[in-house]
Amino acid sequence: MAELERKRVVIGTAVVLGLAALAGCAAAVANGTGTGSNDNAAVTSVAVTTTTTSLAAAPATTAPPTTAAPTTSVPVTTMPTTTLAPTTTVAANVVAVGLMDPPLRAVGTSNGQDTARIQLRLYELGFWLSAADGEYGLTTRQAVMAFEKYMGLEADGRVDQVTADALTNMEFRPVARANSGTLVEVDKTRQLLFFVVDGRTEWILNASTGNGEEYTEEDKNTPGEIISGVSITPNGLHRVNRERPEGWWEGDLGQIYRPKYFVGGVAVHGSNSIPNYPASHGCVRVSVPAMDWIWETGIMPLRTPVWVHEGA
Repeated sequence: MAELERKRVVIGTAVVLGLAALAGCAAAVANGTGTGSNDNAAVTSVAVTTTTTSLAAAPATTAPPTTAAPTTSVPVTTMPTTTLAPTTTVAANVVAVGLMDPPLRAVGTSNGQDTARIQLRLYELGFWLSAADGEYGLTTRQAVMAFEKYMGLEADGRVDQVTADALTNMEFRPVARANSGTLVEVDKTRQLLFFVVDGRTEWILNASTGNGEEYTEEDKNTPGEIISGVSITPNGLHRVNRERPEGWWEGDLGQIYRPKYFVGGVAVHGSNSIPNYPASHGCVRVSVPAMDWIWETGIMPLRTPVWVHEGA
């Protein structure tokens, strides 16, 4: 099995204590506020060390990062008898990877050595999963689904031959739209969450955002009280402003896991349901193991910019 050329980011963890009570994710979508705001709390800086970069404090970004697509340049022929072959120049945030040899095989959702190779390939490309152990578990399925979403394939979380071939033939690591700064990017069109560190896309998670539908439901924290609103994950450039570090939290519209709020009551949080379509009341759902990884690595501390957009 080929050893990965790219080492995983090792990140220091900061624990933020003394947080105020948090509101549920969709209630603030309806009224634009969150309870128990802790925006002015002191923030502990988190040092991040990788083989090539470090995670500094969140940059003071005032507008969404710009995106520069890779460009192609063709050398000029200087001698009448010689024609130089075209060469391709890629942007600084684009990382080349080798093709898989031998090619990956379709495994569906089965376990085994072929699955371990697929897991290693996903990890190399930046699609986070918990282990390359040959077990086709929850985080492997989520990583496969994220890759299929990125490639525009049917996102069923199964490795058929089309998905296996796409993984085999990738020449470059996938990238977010942001090509500068350190931030979390949420692409609502592709239903993906990207971690961008110093302009380079380091990790990608499967996600599910607000479904855009109106709702009228009972407030889980105030029996008998009714909440109405629209399930929207608001576009724009926000920041992580409060969080809950431990366990499940009873939000106004249901349970959420270890949330990191970035606008009103809307948060990135763990969930037991992350389908291949928008399904939330407005929050950004990721898997429970992925949310634990976010907290353990400290990759999304307070004041981290969160850029939400719709792709194009």
